[in-house]
Amino acid sequence: VYKRQAEYGGDVLKSNLGPKGTLKMLVSGAGDIKLTKDGNTLLQQMQIQHPTASLIARTATAQDDICGDGTTSCVILIGELMKLAQRLVGDGLHQRVVSEGYERAKAEVL
Repeated sequence: VYKRQAEYGGDVLKSNLGPKGTLKMLVSGAGDIKLTKDGNTLLQQMQIQHPTASLIARTATAQDDICGDGTTSCVILIGELMKLAQRLVGDGLHQRVVSEGYERAKAEVL
């Protein structure tokens, strides 16, 4: 389930990335139409109810608040990390080992 939520978020926003990214049309309940390719705007307008997807959206919002950009890249990166984690767990690696590996990688990068 978590993998599907991450993949969905990444897949929805992946086509927005870069200068040739496509616009998404948002239609509100009142019928208002808004065109955007801003990842943060899309995530704020989506009615996200799944806890993992909500956490990913909050991470993207924090990215936008701190840097003012990079929300789409943030969501895509999280989705790819979760896909990789799911593959590793499927190969028999314990979730704790995957998590510790990500923590070690983060420490190396920072």
